[in-house]
Amino acid sequence: MILADLGKEQLNILVQNYGEKSFRAGQIYNNINNGKSISQMTDLSESFRQKLLQDYADCACEIYKEFHSKDGSIKYLFKLSDGNIIEGVLMKYKYGYTQCVSTQVGCRMGCEFCASTIGGLVRNLTSGEILSQIAVVNRALGGDIKKRLVTNVVLMGSGEPFDNYDNVVDFLKKVTCSGGLNISARNISLSTCGLVDKIYDFCNEGIALNLTISLHSPFDEQRKKIMPIAKKYKISQILSACEQYFKVTKRRYIFEYSLIKGQNDSDKDLQELYRLLKGKPCHVNLIRLNEVKEKTLKSVNDKNAYDFCKKLNDLGISSTVRRIIGSDIQGACGQLRASVLKGEDDT
Repeated sequence: MILADLGKEQLNILVQNYGEKSFRAGQIYNNINNGKSISQMTDLSESFRQKLLQDYADCACEIYKEFHSKDGSIKYLFKLSDGNIIEGVLMKYKYGYTQCVSTQVGCRMGCEFCASTIGGLVRNLTSGEILSQIAVVNRALGGDIKKRLVTNVVLMGSGEPFDNYDNVVDFLKKVTCSGGLNISARNISLSTCGLVDKIYDFCNEGIALNLTISLHSPFDEQRKKIMPIAKKYKISQILSACEQYFKVTKRRYIFEYSLIKGQNDSDKDLQELYRLLKGKPCHVNLIRLNEVKEKTLKSVNDKNAYDFCKKLNDLGISSTVRRIIGSDIQGACGQLRASVLKGEDDT
């Protein structure tokens, strides 16, 4: 068990059960959000910390290794309390730091362009494990809950967030809580491969974040070849779910589109994208495919990516080409994977 999984009310009950004064719950809550392990919670007595360590893991996750990119981004390996390793990326922008977090150890979605799915799904992350990725990085940067340095969060690391629905929603409630890290939902993006039923469920959660859909082809049959989830949900169903999300939240939705050479980069693909998306409150985020050594898919070149983008914009479809970040440390979009700890990390 990990303390970071507990909310405020649960922490109040916990300290009562240990016979401690009620204000200890607030101290533990602040320590969790400040990225501290139980051993580092020095505002608690040594005897209380030892009692906690008998029942709870010292920390939900810890920074195991760092890889620094020439572009300034950092890939982190996080070690979980059970020994599993997950990855995340910190990206520096003019407005502050954006952190990409994982929601699962591995992934079972099987997308052909993504390294996270290699080896399949090991397990879901708990809400506290997702939260702790941010808390420990924020602390490593020199921040805390009073001076938070991680300003934006993207749920685009290893795993499909909506395949871990309950834990992800609980995490979102924790991370947006005014007494904790207090990150605005408007500064959080969640990327899903298109679990339509979960998108509808999420419409009712009251969390108006940036919803991002991995599309990658405007044709159902082609999409099935690179994204197995397309065998269950058609693009038309995804669009209907997105329209409902906009109706409820008034937030435009974003489509991620990895340009794969010879598969989804033709004028035919472009025209079908236009037909599907014209007049809709959406944006297309074009990604130059970040190649994975175990995969055979190849990226288009820069010129073709920007030409594709210009044509979409000329047709009235809002579109940009995503900046490539962290590719030299295998930290770019689609390159994160669950690393296996065997004396040394396997990255």
